[in-house]
Amino acid sequence: MEDFLKFDGVTKQFGHLKAVDDVTLPINRGEIFSILGPSGCGKTTLLRMLAGFEAPDTGRILLAGEDITDQAPNVRKINTVFQTYALFPHMTVRENIAFGLKLRKLPKATIDQEVDKMLAMIQMEAHADKKPAQLSGGQKQRTAIARALVLKPSVLLLDEPLAALDLKLRQRMSLELSLIHDEVGITFVYVTHDQNEAMSISDHIAVMQNGKIEQVGTPAEIYEAPKSSFVAAFIGDTNFFDGTITRVLDSEYCEVEVPDLSKKLICFNDKKLVQGDSVHLSIRPEKFSISLDRPAENPRQNVLPAKVEDIVYQGDHTRYWVSIAEDWRVAVTRQHNRFLLDQRRITWGDQVFISWQADDSFMLEQYREKDEDLLQMPPQNVGEEVPGAAVTAPEPSDTSVAPADGQATGQEEASQQ
Repeated sequence: MEDFLKFDGVTKQFGHLKAVDDVTLPINRGEIFSILGPSGCGKTTLLRMLAGFEAPDTGRILLAGEDITDQAPNVRKINTVFQTYALFPHMTVRENIAFGLKLRKLPKATIDQEVDKMLAMIQMEAHADKKPAQLSGGQKQRTAIARALVLKPSVLLLDEPLAALDLKLRQRMSLELSLIHDEVGITFVYVTHDQNEAMSISDHIAVMQNGKIEQVGTPAEIYEAPKSSFVAAFIGDTNFFDGTITRVLDSEYCEVEVPDLSKKLICFNDKKLVQGDSVHLSIRPEKFSISLDRPAENPRQNVLPAKVEDIVYQGDHTRYWVSIAEDWRVAVTRQHNRFLLDQRRITWGDQVFISWQADDSFMLEQYREKDEDLLQMPPQNVGEEVPGAAVTAPEPSDTSVAPADGQATGQEEASQQ
């Protein structure tokens, strides 16, 4: 793998707002790279600069070793799939896919051959003569992808491409995107606010917040080893424990004292902290076990008594929120590997025990108290604002404007050439 595409110290400011703040980001050739973050974090601005629709104030954008920072959009070997697909409503599927090739004035035989290849790849031969109004959301999505890929770009940009689809179709289309990528083999840069989409299709993910890159890694690295409290809380859900190292037990484990807890915790000391150091732990809800009976003693296991406050049954698993101290609730996920109808179920108000392995407490490198607002806690009263609810809305994108009356915008025409 090589750094095929690179943002090098890129900054973009709109008035007093620094939308992108000194971002350096290498992307490998042929991978699916997702830029993930909440609305307003700067991810769409980064995409627009890569497409050539915005110019960075400082820094460079390199593609295959060439500086493309000042290149016009129609010169770059980069195409975009827009959030609303931007298909020409008066054209058929075949004509939409052929549009960019016709602008290049290629021979008709070549155009027909290339369009036929795309129709076969997206399994749309039977719908080639239909217009966009006659297509389903998934078919429109595949047509937009084919229209971009037929021009053989070096990089395909996907700007919230599944946002307009329902849940089941989004899940299916994310798998289809991965299959299309495997077939064409070019670099995909995928911008989304949806953590599940990014986790399911990406080779690497960059998590953005306030114009900066918080962390870059594989989906497993991002989820299992978050560097900051923002990444831990934004990607999935987690629980935070803050304390002080009271004793280093050996080369791998330490003892942590957490205020308001009745006993000290055992934690894997991957950061090699020493006695007296402050520590911020992230523990995912599924790492906990919950039971009515106290678990058997284990020197590398933590056990705390708790009281069940809230329960949400979600089919394949149940979410519990349990109190372990006054005004301190912990989220616990219990997977339904087996479900016995005659088994005593945990219910509201039960006194329970939660337990987790010392290795499942992950030490954060950076902690901000405001990131606790991202945790998925249920409201205590009607009308109460639910923490984390504001980070799931799609980010507005100026590149997702559909053509009106069959006319492409200047940006769209440029991206098709």
